Amino acid sequence: MTLNGWIQIALYCAIVLALVKPVGAYMTRVFDGGRTWLSPVLRPVEGALYRLAGVDERQEQTWFGYTVAMLAVNLAGFLLLYGLQRVQGMLPYNPAGMTATTPDLSFNTAISFVTNTNWQAYAGETTMSYLVQMAGLTVQNFLSAATGVALALALIRGFARASTRTVGNFWVDLVRCILYVLLPVCILYALFLVWQGVPQNLSAYVDATTLEGAHQTIAQGPVASQEAIKMLGTNGGGFFNANSAHPYENPTALTNFIQMISIFVIGAGLTNVFGRMVGDERQGWAILAAMGVLFLAGVVVTYWAEAQGTPMLHALGLHGGNMEGKEVRFGIVASALFAVITTAASCGAVNAMHDSFTALGGMIPIINMELGEVIVGGVGAGLYGMMIFVIVTIFVAGLMVGRTPEYLGKKIEAKEVKMAMLAMLCLPLMMLGLAAIATVIPQGTGAVANAGPHGFSEILYAYTSAAANNGSAFGGLSANSPWYNLSLGLGMFVGRFFVIIPALAIAGSLAAKKKLAPSAGTFPTHGGLFVGLLVGVILIVGGLTFFPALALGPIVEHLAAVAGQTF
Repeated sequence: MTLNGWIQIALYCAIVLALVKPVGAYMTRVFDGGRTWLSPVLRPVEGALYRLAGVDERQEQTWFGYTVAMLAVNLAGFLLLYGLQRVQGMLPYNPAGMTATTPDLSFNTAISFVTNTNWQAYAGETTMSYLVQMAGLTVQNFLSAATGVALALALIRGFARASTRTVGNFWVDLVRCILYVLLPVCILYALFLVWQGVPQNLSAYVDATTLEGAHQTIAQGPVASQEAIKMLGTNGGGFFNANSAHPYENPTALTNFIQMISIFVIGAGLTNVFGRMVGDERQGWAILAAMGVLFLAGVVVTYWAEAQGTPMLHALGLHGGNMEGKEVRFGIVASALFAVITTAASCGAVNAMHDSFTALGGMIPIINMELGEVIVGGVGAGLYGMMIFVIVTIFVAGLMVGRTPEYLGKKIEAKEVKMAMLAMLCLPLMMLGLAAIATVIPQGTGAVANAGPHGFSEILYAYTSAAANNGSAFGGLSANSPWYNLSLGLGMFVGRFFVIIPALAIAGSLAAKKKLAPSAGTFPTHGGLFVGLLVGVILIVGGLTFFPALALGPIVEHLAAVAGQTF
């Protein structure tokens, strides 16, 4: 570890914190229907879209109506993306002559991009045509990101409102998020990436001869436009197989730094939106503080582990850190920081191969995902995931003092706690249940590249990434098979919608309740005590649930390496 490394980490954190308030203020105006500097241009477009779709922007929906609208959009997106993949060989903008993908891969990819997971069991430059990348994958990147933000807004309104049955209008929230937030930033972002050297074209692949005389095909395509929303929307699906380790997706140290900031900026800003909408910005800062504690802990452990290198090399007197699987242009600190950011958020983009991290360095990304990716998390998804933990924390605090739990003037009762537990339990069911099955059947073990505990970690990482809607992978797993495509698709589906629906039910229940005035017995939820209790609940729940699996994978792998044992 170096001073330069710590300065990079500190600078990153400082910039993200500086952006929280202005981003939160802007998004609050957007979603409250206020006037912004883009309104003169975009307001007529917004109104035209509502008229075209037959939507009355003044008519709000109950939580059930909001849920139905959300499911309808996602079902349509799934069918469209599945269909595009199955007939891409007959469609234009396919200079490399890509053929149709298999039914199981098409299913997996469609589920993946609709759920904001962007798990890729394929190499983009050799599997997907330009049209599928643009009209299928990139479009779903916008829709899935906007869906996450919309659902977070519905839950925020549940806390902010009183004695009402409505939580907003899904169509309005979706349109405003795309039109006022995602699209303007992505246009500028894509232009920045082009300036830095990222391709944005529809040209045919280029054939080249290397200095050694070897033949090489260099892929082209509309990369910058997909890269922008991939990072800003915490989607993570790369145009190329190497993702953000590829020089066409992430060519410079500057693009790498901006990509890391863009992963966190909306998720962190939504905590400020939460504080503003509930009438107390301190509540948003408290949520962000809990996220920050967990994030910094993960960064310290991962950076330390990668900077130390492997115990096997130490035994030979070799030091200097672990550079295996990392790009020289980024180095250890930027690779370790990127790995923690992308798994703290449900992004899944990678600029280094997590499979090549040390055992402990690779364990932190797994833990980030196992905790439900509530450490900033995906756009929207991180906030509503964290609010589920807040409900459980308030319930625990109420049990401690023998008082009915309250949060922001709302009583937290049996219905909210049951819905929160349903949302929390579906994740370990998919992560651990499917991983357990895969470790005992030939279809699962046959795809593992490494023996011993690291091979188990590859399987565990895959199902954890799928259920957490992250999409990154330990690269040693050959997951493009019917078993993995279907089982990982199931994990993505449950991990997304079996969290969303209970969260919306909570929003509807809370919105209907009256607000209670604070009293002497009200537990303050904007101070250090609440932040500490929230962090403790998250870690205890995660520890009790996932420690046995981690002990079988990265922990035993580390202990074996210390003892000099290889597999």
